[in-house]
Amino acid sequence: MKIESAPLQPVKLIKPTPFKDMRGEFVEMYREHMFREAGIHVDYVQDNISTSRKNTIRGLHYQLPPSSQVKLVMVPHGEILDIAVDMRANSSTFGEHFSTVLSAENRHMLYIPTGFAHGFAVLSDEATVYYKCSDYYNPELERGVRWDDPELDISWNISDPILSKKDLKLPLLKNLAEKDLF
Repeated sequence: MKIESAPLQPVKLIKPTPFKDMRGEFVEMYREHMFREAGIHVDYVQDNISTSRKNTIRGLHYQLPPSSQVKLVMVPHGEILDIAVDMRANSSTFGEHFSTVLSAENRHMLYIPTGFAHGFAVLSDEATVYYKCSDYYNPELERGVRWDDPELDISWNISDPILSKKDLKLPLLKNLAEKDLF
């Protein structure tokens, strides 16, 4: 397993090594000591799975303290473009994003620390996204920013996106109050 620093710190891209033989494939997706050696010290408390069809965009979502969440995102079926956006108001990379393709084929995972919004676009006909969270979902502390915010300038690589009513109503980055940022 390789754990690489993404250009947007402290986001990390994790690349497990599959073992294949005549029976199929085995992939070790998590080994605590390797994550800790890479600076990832997280106790996960909630696992989530979503299944979405092609051209669906989910996000960009995050939770504020004391319920902010570290996420470890993987795709056991299909392919997505996964996005992390820096929402830390005092960060030199505030509003910048990192994107990468996660798929059942490449088995890559994205580590998204607190202070970052998360979203994804489904590139395959259907995708299942599995993610581990360091805190429980708290709707009162959930926030978000619009997927098509021109200030973020994210290339989602899809046309005719399918979005929830909630995600369509998310504010632009410039309209977020200071209390809604990290």
